[in-house]
Amino acid sequence: MSLTIKGKLSRKLSVESGTSKAGKEWKKQSFVVDTGAQYNPEVCFQLFGEDKIQMLSHHNEGDQVEVSFNLSSNEYNGKYYSNIDAWRIESLGGGAQNTTEPDIPSFDDSENSDDDLPF
Repeated sequence: MSLTIKGKLSRKLSVESGTSKAGKEWKKQSFVVDTGAQYNPEVCFQLFGEDKIQMLSHHNEGDQVEVSFNLSSNEYNGKYYSNIDAWRIESLGGGAQNTTEPDIPSFDDSENSDDDLPF
């Protein structure tokens, strides 16, 4: 399952690392995106692996981003644990980069000056 969400990159959490049972080194980093939704606006994503962590280094806190992610769940001792794994982070170019406003059409009511409606 692949999904996307848009929002403001509000926090980058510190990189975590460790060693698996097989003896392999691993790294992961989490980050939070504020979607601006009324309920539960913050979503915490995780990046697993050095190459995925590098994607986050191109973005700063406060940037508007679109995150593509997968949802996954694993069972351990009868309990289920869910992950939100980001696999792409794209800048939406908000803020000072897009300062031009779209053309707003003007309203000219001179054509209907004979109209006697009160509204």
